Amino acid sequence: MPSSPGPGSAAVPRAVDPRLLRAFLAVAEELHFTRAAARLYVAQQALSRDIRRLERELKADLFVRNTRRVALTPDGERLLPYARRVLEAQDALLAAFGRTEAEQRPLLVDVNSPGLIGERILARARELAPDCELMARFESGLTGAAAELLAGRLDASFGRFAGLDPAIRDRLEQQPVRYEPMAIVLPEDHRLAALDAVPLDALAGEHVYAGAGNPRTPEWTDLARQLFEGRGIEVAPPAPLAVGAQEFQRIMAKKRNPVLAVVDFPAMPKSLLRPLVDPVPLSPVSLVWRKGWMHPAMEALRAAAAELAAAEGWLHRPAEGWIPATDELIMAKRT
Repeated sequence: MPSSPGPGSAAVPRAVDPRLLRAFLAVAEELHFTRAAARLYVAQQALSRDIRRLERELKADLFVRNTRRVALTPDGERLLPYARRVLEAQDALLAAFGRTEAEQRPLLVDVNSPGLIGERILARARELAPDCELMARFESGLTGAAAELLAGRLDASFGRFAGLDPAIRDRLEQQPVRYEPMAIVLPEDHRLAALDAVPLDALAGEHVYAGAGNPRTPEWTDLARQLFEGRGIEVAPPAPLAVGAQEFQRIMAKKRNPVLAVVDFPAMPKSLLRPLVDPVPLSPVSLVWRKGWMHPAMEALRAAAAELAAAEGWLHRPAEGWIPATDELIMAKRT
């Protein structure tokens, strides 16, 4: 004879539809129903119905909602880590059997580095997976890209993984790609412009632009501060946030600060790119994606990154190279 349910058992659902958890997660991360609905490609009214249904099934209010703001309740905060784990496990399970919603759309890759690493990897991945669509987005900064990755609006990006907040890193995967030598962009009449390579200590007394104040690139500014520490070099104060290469070049020409860059940085008018030496500072670049996220073209992207890194010696660290200790530990890991 079946036993009768215990006290309070009616409050616990036998199962929760993953679709409802996905709706909850989108609203919890966006804290905005309109943006969450756009992210899920559903009508806002349908999204609101799904949230109400989930609240009924869990017998808990998950959000505080009014005309000005959306916030998680204590029960919503409690549900959040469980929802993430369930959806990550479901994505991994479906991917293992070749059934992911990703098959219905392109792989979105943020080629945020101004150099050629991401573009070359993306081109090779397209050759390896000709039946898949891989679409490039050109932004800047891994911190900004990480928010897009976790929100599901982006699938992969490149940058300095160690520069992300540890709580963010815990939700992402990374594959080391390159120790990229760093360089300096100088106005063509700068006192150091005649040098073929600029010793780092020769920049003492300079204010070097390294993205200070840009909310998308704090990992790059942090790398610059660690590099400049004790050498008499200052990070230049924030400049107006430029959108697009032309505006960036205009602002830099007006400010006339040297610009911290990498050796593949594209040419700028009336400026010269010089490698940095003594020591050679290295910018650690990883391919980064959301933990548990699978896509038919993701393996091609990872394979292309590994292939080019091996062929070009990108992961060979020169003996005279400089890199922060935290970055060294992270770049030594292989996902």
